[in-house]
Amino acid sequence: MATKTDKTVAAEKKNPAEKKPMFAFGKENYRLLLIGLAVIVLGFILMIGGGSDDPNKFNFDLFNFQRLTLAPVLILAGFVIEIFAIMKKPKQD
Repeated sequence: MATKTDKTVAAEKKNPAEKKPMFAFGKENYRLLLIGLAVIVLGFILMIGGGSDDPNKFNFDLFNFQRLTLAPVLILAGFVIEIFAIMKKPKQD
């Protein structure tokens, strides 16, 4: 049975802040996660629409720059931001 010595007990009382639990993410990580999620949602919102009310008439607005290029690029950028937010090491206080 191991007992704590007086030096060990004194060292634990001296630096109780060192025993503080550390979270995996910091405030900046959560902020980046929310920004990445907002960019992904914005990409999906930009992809909405372009349909036709009349099934016998084709609407060429389906093939515009916003839906074919901008929205997928925003979605990919959002995922890159998410990966960066997860991989970024939080700052030590």
